[in-house]
Amino acid sequence: MPQIQLPMFPAGVTHITAELAFECRDGTVTYFNGVMPVMRHASNDVATFRMITSQFVVNGNARNADIIRAFGVPAVTVKRAVKRYRESGAKGFYAPRRQRGAAVLTAPVIAAVQGLLDAGLSVREVATRQGMKADTLRKAVQAGRLHEVKKKRPPRSPPS
Repeated sequence: MPQIQLPMFPAGVTHITAELAFECRDGTVTYFNGVMPVMRHASNDVATFRMITSQFVVNGNARNADIIRAFGVPAVTVKRAVKRYRESGAKGFYAPRRQRGAAVLTAPVIAAVQGLLDAGLSVREVATRQGMKADTLRKAVQAGRLHEVKKKRPPRSPPS
């Protein structure tokens, strides 16, 4: 005859649902299903926290609202984590972030542009020749990726 498992939890846990709970002790968060620990991670390990809570939601062990209520995280954070888990699985939380590279000012373009600036052309003239926006070059000069040759002015003569 099957025996019913009572929802018994260790002392000092916080309930997520009637079947799930968690405890934070000595910098480690432990998740329980009844008295059995399911998962552990460091309390500052955000990637694993998002992975396990979204796994609970996707597997039907908890709802978004249960995670939001138990941990006090924003709803959009839970929704984004669940979406990431559905699209990429657990590995999606540990993959390095994708970053955009330089779209316009690649290394060969910077070299060509710097050559024209060194020849004494203005930022606007170089941008026109290269077919790009002058603001792009102006921002690169301000950021220090390019340097503009300052034209020397002849000294002013005093008014007579």
